[in-house]
Amino acid sequence: MAELLSISTDQVAAFVELARQGDLRSAAQGLHITEQGVRNRLLALEGRLGVELYHKARGPRRSHPLTDKGRLFLPHALAFLDRARQLGEVFAASTEPHEIHVVATEYLILYVLIDAVRRFHQAFPQIRVRLSSRTEQEIEEALLHDPEIAIGVAAPYESSPDLEYLHLFSMDWSLVTSPRHPLLRKANLGLADLVDLPLILFERGSTGRQHVADAFHGEGLSPHVGMETTNTEIIVRMVEAGLGVSIVPLMSGGAVTRGHKVGTRSLGKLIRPIHSGILVRRRDPLSASSRAFTDFLVPGGRKPADRP
Repeated sequence: MAELLSISTDQVAAFVELARQGDLRSAAQGLHITEQGVRNRLLALEGRLGVELYHKARGPRRSHPLTDKGRLFLPHALAFLDRARQLGEVFAASTEPHEIHVVATEYLILYVLIDAVRRFHQAFPQIRVRLSSRTEQEIEEALLHDPEIAIGVAAPYESSPDLEYLHLFSMDWSLVTSPRHPLLRKANLGLADLVDLPLILFERGSTGRQHVADAFHGEGLSPHVGMETTNTEIIVRMVEAGLGVSIVPLMSGGAVTRGHKVGTRSLGKLIRPIHSGILVRRRDPLSASSRAFTDFLVPGGRKPADRP
């Protein structure tokens, strides 16, 4: 039988807090101990494992304090602490609440997750879901560098190889205009018909903006961007106010445009569909609470997989 390592939850917790906070001082504040106390726990852990887990040289602040071995150890450390918590809860009351932190885009929170979380709380009253709004890029960064973030829900353009993707649904693109705009009735509508119009698009760097840019550039066209913003609902209101026309992905059922004086027309496959789903850290086992939430969002409990 292999020899068991003698490491403590305090040592591993110090390491995880350093990864989350980014420096020793902040980690000490988060753990309510001295900076030297954090350093002692980390040195003891490194001594047990026989590797260097974090950078110790002074100088300019690094984007991430962990060494390559530290980043490799992080998912195991998270699993170690999660298992330790589970052991501590063996004799706890079954009704004790648990919390999972989920980060998602504004669009998915507004039109998918608010209702889903409401129904999840009814089915699992002992598990609380804490939602935070971020951009796609911020969601990936949070999952990679903040151990407290359990799950991301987003439409990634090209997700990190350190993250796994579980598909939820896809959305095709539509043209949104004033109710009687001539383009709503034009036969064989193409992207070339939209080049000279002042388009209201998603901001630069977003997945949606990249999809639109790819489609236009693929036909050798350059769209005329009149305005840009972060939120689909804001875009619809801007179109309603007569500030331009827009190209946005719309969910079936018309929830986004309902009640607004706008017209819509499907663009079919002129622009690649937006794929939305769940992002989790690769090789980082989900807690029982997080697994319950992902299984609730995806009936059948499909495993994380590459995007379609």
